[in-house]
Amino acid sequence: MINRYKDLKTKRKIRTRATLTTNKDRPRLTVFRSNKFIYAQIIDDIKGITLVSATAKKATDLGVAIAKKAKLKKINKVVFDRGSYKYHGRVKALAEAARKTGLKF
Repeated sequence: MINRYKDLKTKRKIRTRATLTTNKDRPRLTVFRSNKFIYAQIIDDIKGITLVSATAKKATDLGVAIAKKAKLKKINKVVFDRGSYKYHGRVKALAEAARKTGLKF
């Protein structure tokens, strides 16, 4: 049997994206994590453009910032795309902070 995926991270990323359903009313909130920073973008997959983006060192600050920027653009509902990351730690903190600020997943 041939393994189509290079590693488990890629396999998890593909599996997560396959379950997401986006439309014009619910763009995708995607997360990227590095060692120092955490990045978030709200992407309209239909048009293929980034609507809102933000960067911070603390996930809770980023969650608040991305939710406030989204509200300015009149975006209330999003689909949360955690990518290949587990819903734990900084990714979970970002999601909870965005929810508390008023963004609906």
